[in-house]
Order: sequence, then structure tokens, then C-alpha cells
Amino acid sequence: MKRYLSFRILRSIVSIFLVTTITYAVIYTMVPRRNVFKDDPNYGKLKGKPDELANYENTAFSKMGYIEFLSSKELIDKVGEDNEELTGEPTPENKAILQEWADKNGWTLNQLPISQAFYVTKDIPLPKRVYRFYANMIQIDHPWKVQDPSNPDLKRSLRFENDETVGFALVGSGTQFKYQIYFNSQFPYIHQNIVHLNLGVSYPTFAGQKVMDVIAGGQGKTDSHEMTFPTGVTMKSAANLYSRQYQDSDKISSKDKKLFTDNYVVTQNNYKDPSMIGISFRMGVVAVFLAYGLGIPFAMLMARFKGKFPDKVGIGLVTVLISVPSLAFIYFFRFIGNRWFGMPDSFPTYGAGDIRSFVLPTVILGLLSLSSIIIWIRRYMIDQQSADYVKFAKAKGLNSREIARKHIFKNAAIPIANQIPASIIGAITGATITETVFAAPGMGKMLPDAIMSNNNPVVIAIVFVFTTVAVTSILLGDLTMAMVDPRINLSAGGE
Repeated sequence: MKRYLSFRILRSIVSIFLVTTITYAVIYTMVPRRNVFKDDPNYGKLKGKPDELANYENTAFSKMGYIEFLSSKELIDKVGEDNEELTGEPTPENKAILQEWADKNGWTLNQLPISQAFYVTKDIPLPKRVYRFYANMIQIDHPWKVQDPSNPDLKRSLRFENDETVGFALVGSGTQFKYQIYFNSQFPYIHQNIVHLNLGVSYPTFAGQKVMDVIAGGQGKTDSHEMTFPTGVTMKSAANLYSRQYQDSDKISSKDKKLFTDNYVVTQNNYKDPSMIGISFRMGVVAVFLAYGLGIPFAMLMARFKGKFPDKVGIGLVTVLISVPSLAFIYFFRFIGNRWFGMPDSFPTYGAGDIRSFVLPTVILGLLSLSSIIIWIRRYMIDQQSADYVKFAKAKGLNSREIARKHIFKNAAIPIANQIPASIIGAITGATITETVFAAPGMGKMLPDAIMSNNNPVVIAIVFVFTTVAVTSILLGDLTMAMVDPRINLSAGGE
């Protein structure tokens, strides 16, 4: 079992690495880099200001990992350390000094169109970009993380204590985050800030935000309420005190000094709506349980009355469900749900705070997979009806209902258990059309939106997340199957 798990985990990691790397290579080599400005409103505003436009372009390309970029000030400051005679003026003497430095260090020297100020760029090779992506993916917080020249006497420690703001927690000093481990009433109740996943910075949509904050952070309006800050000041705020991060001493504002007693003054906001991945997970899990809750009884009924009226009706319904295109299916049930049952036909109508917003997209998502579940379970149970243990059960005098429920379904539960984790992941990652039609702010809708807006970091991040959960679901399916049937022995040799 241990050998099997080790082999599967290693194979899973390799699969995730290959899929993500191929996606990264395709996007950053085949998609023209200038497409990132296609829907950027700021880019259009700067077309009449060539100097600002050049800086804006190069800054964006730098953030996305295409190039390294030193602005005019950064370049003069860097080269001027060894050349006191260097100034920022666009003179032949300065150009000669900068050109020599650029040639020596592999940079390309450029000048702004109007002011003729110098700046340099350097293309980053694709292998180096891929290496940086993976090298910076896992970020671990520790007491030596913060390097603040304006606070040389910063104490560095990790200690469990009963913090006056958040209660019992592992509190750090010198760490990026103040609360390394903390507890509250929100699922999963135990939280940590020690290990963070870094998947880059979003651009052009959600510009400047970390990709993980876009995917896993709250959405909608901020959730403000009365709270007491460490200095004792009570006010209405949306600040999430659990997320407190370090700020350099010379950058702390007077307002923050009135609220906090130390340098941990940077906070994220609380939002009223769940994250993208949270919304997709809620709908996906409920949809799978709905699909199996309806599919299993229907399949058992059809298998039990094979070739008779219930089976023929069921086959007819399943055939219709399979034949109708997904988009037409979604719009049809969307119309029925809205017109007959008064459910909202658009997620933003009531927002994530109202359960009615989730009803139609969740039900439709479950119904989309219902037909395949019914066909698969019906076929399996019909195949099992000719097995020896079924003949023995009939010889014992058991009726068809008891045989189907106590014997055939018990064996059918093994492959069902194997498929449920994959079905949940499939519902979460495969809800692209449903979430788009209902304008639900989930990960399924985010992928096509990111592709259309040329938000390469978000596309790669979502592919990475989807690949990870898909590969993990396969492993969980095998483990679940082994738990349901102890006779199954998972081993490296497949025995």
C-alpha cells in the first residue's frame, strides 16, 4: 500500500508538472504578447503619451515574466554606483556609458520616444520563466522573512499565545504574517499562514492582484462590522485581522498607528460573497450528490424491470437528455425554473447571499451528468444479474427487490465509490457553460473570461488548479474503493 501510494503521488506530481509546463509554453510562445493590452482601458488612454505608454508596456511585460525592465531612474541609480559622472540627460557621453554597461550585462538599451530618457530591457528565455514559476510557487513564512532596514531591532520569534485580538494562536515576529496558525468558526476552523501558493500576478483583469487572491479571495461588497483594534479603538471596518501582514516602519501611516501597536498593519478585507473556488465547490458537490441521489434509484429500477415499461420510459428520457446539446439543455431548464418556479435566471439577481441563486445552476449541473450515471449503473447492474451469486440468492428464495438492493447494489457500490471523487472534481471544473450562462462568479466561468482577456497568469493558474484536483481525484477514487471493499489490495504491482 505504501509503495503504491508513493508511486501514484510521484506520478501525479509528474503529470501536473507536464500539463502545466506545456500550457505555460504554449501560451507564452504562441500567443502574441501585445494581445494582453487588447482590452486594457488604461492602454488606450496612454496612446497620446508615448513615454508613459512605453513605461506602462514594459512594466506590464515585466510583471508577466516576459522581460526584465529597468526604468530610467532605476537604470541611472544602478549604473551610477560605479560611474559618478553619469547623469540622466540623453547625452552621447551618458549613452556611451550606459551602452557599455548594457552590452556587458546582456541588456538592450532603449530611449523613450519624447524625452529620450534611457531605459533597458532583457528578454527572459522560456526555460528560465518556467523555472521561476515553479521556484517561486511555494512560499514559506518564517521569522527571518521580513528584512526592514528601518527597524533593525526587530525581534524574531514564533510562540503560541492567547492573543487579545484573535484568541489562541501561533504568533510570529519577523514573519510576513503575524498569525501563523489560528482558529475561528469558519470552515475548516483551523487556518494557517505558514505556506502560501504563489501563482503570479493577475493582468490585465484584476490588475496588480495576486492570482491566488483572485481565485481564493472573497468577492462582492466588503463586509463591514464593528470591531475593536489592538489599540482599543472601536470602529466599523471590513478589515480581516487574521490576515495582518508586516509593513516597514517608515511606510506606516498615521491612521494605522492609531489602530495597531506594532508593524503588522496590512490587512485583507472581509467580503460578503465566497471566493470563485468556493462558489464552484458548493455547486459542484451538491450537483454530484443530486445526480447520484436521482441516478442510483432510477438505474436500479430500470435494471430490475429490464425491457419492461419503467425501463423503456427511462431509456427514452435518458436518450433525450443525451441528444439535447448542453447549451440548449441549460437554457431550457433555466426557462422552466424561472417561469414555473420563480427561481432567478441570473446569479447576480440575488447574489451569493441568497440560496435561490444557487438552485438552478446547481440542479442543471447535476442533471447534465444524470444520464451518464443512469446508463453506467443500469448496465453494471444488468451485467451482475447473470452472476453466480445472484443465481444462488434466487435459489434461496429472495425476491428481485431484495437481490437488487442487498446483493447487486452492494457490489455496484464499489465502482460508484471510485467515481464519486472524480465526479465532484468534474462538476467543479466542468461547469464552464453553466456558470457562464448564469453569470455565476466561479472558476468555471473564470477560465474562458481569462482566455478572452489574455490574462495569461490566471489561465495558467486555473489549468494548474484543475489539473491538480483532477489527478488527486483519481487517487482518492482508488482509496475510496479500497475503503468500501477491503478485498481490494492496492499495491505497486496492481494486485
